[in-house]
Amino acid sequence: MSKLDPPSFDFPDFAPGSVWLVGAGPGDPGLLTLLAHHALNHADVIVYDALVDRRVLALRRSDAALDYAGKRGGRPSAQQEDISLRLIRLARTDKRVLRLKGGDPFVFGRGGEEAIALREAGVPFRVVPGITAALGGLAYAGIPATHRDLNQSFAFVSGHNTGGALPQRVDWDALAGAAPTIVVYMALGHLREVADRLIAAGRGADEPAAIVAKATTAEQRVIVTTLAHAAADAEQAAVAAPAMLVVGPAVALRDRMRWFD
Repeated sequence: MSKLDPPSFDFPDFAPGSVWLVGAGPGDPGLLTLLAHHALNHADVIVYDALVDRRVLALRRSDAALDYAGKRGGRPSAQQEDISLRLIRLARTDKRVLRLKGGDPFVFGRGGEEAIALREAGVPFRVVPGITAALGGLAYAGIPATHRDLNQSFAFVSGHNTGGALPQRVDWDALAGAAPTIVVYMALGHLREVADRLIAAGRGADEPAAIVAKATTAEQRVIVTTLAHAAADAEQAAVAAPAMLVVGPAVALRDRMRWFD
């Protein structure tokens, strides 16, 4: 094999009657894993989420069926139980079922619920991790998730629960002190309240913060601000979802590390 030849891989068989729970990454199709691309080329039907980039779907097998199952917090959308049952029914028709999710299936992607439902129904499945929105989005925004001099840990938290409200099970006091860098997924709907709770729990009102919207795509926007002003700045800039809030000293490195935009 010459140095220019592509490497050879023994990909696992995508068997009829099985479901693959696959992470599509944060948007840029180039961030797909090889296993995700393999699944797109072999699936009979693709059950996909709202945040899956259309360019990713364009990589599917030409005769593969598309089945939309998008869920957006606070908006009318498919119920999770119905989606899980749909996966089971499709697999039982002997189809190769690709459940395609933005980011990673197990990071605020409800992949765990679907995996349990499939196991209880006796449907074989495989999980293919994807680059989660926080890690991919921060990298494209020029904000390191970790940095030896500034932050040796980070925390991810959801900005809303299944009904679209601010999560009540989050211990905001503990979260505020848990890590130098905090990333709040799906942050726009409750941005002001999230900031207020973090400040009340001890984070500085003037702490560096950034809003990263439509990460890794041509429409990516990064608004650098402070924790106290994040909500007002997002509103003034008319930032559109999907967007996440990043809080911590590493945000200040963006001016020295920005490369994508």
